[in-house]
Amino acid sequence: MILMYANDYLFTGVVSLARMASASTVNVTVKGVATQSSLYGDGQANNAIDGNRESDYHKMSCTHTEQETNPWWRVDLLDLYRVTAVTITNRGDVVPERLDCAEIRINNSLENNGINNPRCVVIANIPAGETYTFQCNEMEGRYVVVIPGTEQDSHSV
Repeated sequence: MILMYANDYLFTGVVSLARMASASTVNVTVKGVATQSSLYGDGQANNAIDGNRESDYHKMSCTHTEQETNPWWRVDLLDLYRVTAVTITNRGDVVPERLDCAEIRINNSLENNGINNPRCVVIANIPAGETYTFQCNEMEGRYVVVIPGTEQDSHSV
């Protein structure tokens, strides 16, 4: 699942649905490689793509970065895909507003850690513990990157 914190922290977990040009829709993240800008606690990047949609961070289902400038979370799909949608589950135990205004970006570039890639969507809001799917209209790319929104206040954990 994907959970995110303000512009100083990033909690993520993602289920990204994509498809190849002539194939049916499948979850391609399960074979991907997740990474993030830093690590806080047990919030490993891979927690986002392990299939566990538990929304409580303390059950080791979310990712978490350190407090830092420009945090990010990314999955390398290991091949080029047409991403039809990205599904995100927001944190349910505390601070669900920290996902507000986050951005999903998709393309093939790792320049600036993929932050400059084209944007699929800006997430307005996902209520605590809820799962939303965002349509990406078959954006082509190898990397799916999630970055926090720029209109948020800093929060401490």
